[in-house]
Amino acid sequence: MINVCKRGCAVAAFLMSALPVSGQPVTDARVNELMQAAMAQNAVSAQPADERPSVDLRLDEAVARALERNLDIQVERLNPQTFDFAQALQRAAYVPTVSSTIGQNNAVLLPTSQLIGGTRVQNDVTTANVAASQALPWYGSSLNLAWNNRKQDSTSTFNTFNPQYNTTLTATVTQPLLRGFKIDGTRQQLLVTQINRDVSELQLQATITTTLAQVRNAYYDLTYTVAAARVARQSLTLAEKLVEDNKIRVEVGTLAPIDVVQAEAEAATRRQTLVQAESNHRTAELALKRLIVGGTDDALWASALNPVDLPVFAPYSVDLLGAVRKALDERYDLKQARKTLESNDIAMRLLRNQRLPSLDLVGTYTLQGIAGTTRTETTTFPDALSALGKRDYPTWNLQVQVSYPIGTSAADAALGRAKVQSAQAVAQIRSVELQIATEVTNLALQVQSNVKRVEATRAARELAQRRLEAEQSKFEVGMSTNFFVVQAQRDLADAQNTELRALLDYTKSIVDFERAQQAGVSRSTITTVTTAGAGGATVTR
Repeated sequence: MINVCKRGCAVAAFLMSALPVSGQPVTDARVNELMQAAMAQNAVSAQPADERPSVDLRLDEAVARALERNLDIQVERLNPQTFDFAQALQRAAYVPTVSSTIGQNNAVLLPTSQLIGGTRVQNDVTTANVAASQALPWYGSSLNLAWNNRKQDSTSTFNTFNPQYNTTLTATVTQPLLRGFKIDGTRQQLLVTQINRDVSELQLQATITTTLAQVRNAYYDLTYTVAAARVARQSLTLAEKLVEDNKIRVEVGTLAPIDVVQAEAEAATRRQTLVQAESNHRTAELALKRLIVGGTDDALWASALNPVDLPVFAPYSVDLLGAVRKALDERYDLKQARKTLESNDIAMRLLRNQRLPSLDLVGTYTLQGIAGTTRTETTTFPDALSALGKRDYPTWNLQVQVSYPIGTSAADAALGRAKVQSAQAVAQIRSVELQIATEVTNLALQVQSNVKRVEATRAARELAQRRLEAEQSKFEVGMSTNFFVVQAQRDLADAQNTELRALLDYTKSIVDFERAQQAGVSRSTITTVTTAGAGGATVTR
């Protein structure tokens, strides 16, 4: 009731000031009619109610939800695990391999010689062999163990033991002395995969930093669209109020009807602006939801977001030299590039090693045992094992194996290519450093420029507000025209939007400036040395 009284009094005062100069009377019924029309049409046209549940959202809450539910972050968190499994797969090369062979062989020999032991000799042989082999993770060495067991029944008259039990245990150690001694393909892959795992951790941190910066910017974009829609509604309110005031002035004879048409056209334009502002609001709301929900089943997805924390203008100190130095020390993409250099160094070590001659030391030691039935005694398989354990029949062998290609080898060509690729990677990292310094400097300049923009737009908005108040006052006393009032309202709306945009750009430039000291918006590509031509392949991301 108080608001109605105030509005009625205001309209009445306006009617008293708007009476024709000639003093022609206006009936009470007409005055009441005009007052009712003014109060019914003076407010902003009712907006369709948003039936979605409204959720007040603070900036720190949005950041916390992004850390917990952002799908990009969740995907990136899984990448280190893939490298853990890759390392487990590569370490499987050092897992012992056990094999076994059990067989039965029956043969009747042709009497091709008197040494066969008869005209019809039958040999029945049963074998049971077990072997184990393992590549050792030290110095490229490998170990092989073989335990062979054999039982033979024969009709030959020359056999000393019949049946005969043979058992042998052989150990073979192979040790590279040049090629493969310090590094080989498997060890190179393990080192590179560990580096790539470290890179995946850096990429996770970069994704988190970038995503949180996107959340903050999206949050401030949403606050801007809310404020812009509010400004559009206020502007429409002023335009519709001017329409109703002009209708009253036309009724009382102080204004021409064409001024009503002009005011209605301006109100229609501002109504379109409001529709666009509300559309921008929904778009900005969706952009923020995309970053802070884990799917469409999230309760927040179907809610209307009400950003509580508004951007404020506060002084921000920019230490350009310190920011550039921090970026060159802490930028995740630069750390990734340096990790690539480490990977390249490992690949170069392998390629240089592959150019060496193959010089392997091979040592073999064999123990034997035998048992069976003779003319004087009968022994069994355990007796053969006992003889094996006594080491009565040892055999050892030591040899050096050498091989070296004549002419240019594949390793020489691969090393030459790798040197070029390594030089490219070093130059690319220097380019990345320059790019980072340029990006940080540009963002620092944007922060400083936006400070001046905010100050300038704030002054312009205050002047536009004063100009509108002056034009309205002059219009009410007949010293201005409808055109100048409409123009002043339009200028105020533009000045308010410009101030909001400047404040938003200032806030976002600070977010981007701080983000640029840790993470970039894109990943730099650094040339990776490949070792496929030397019997290996570098696994990189």
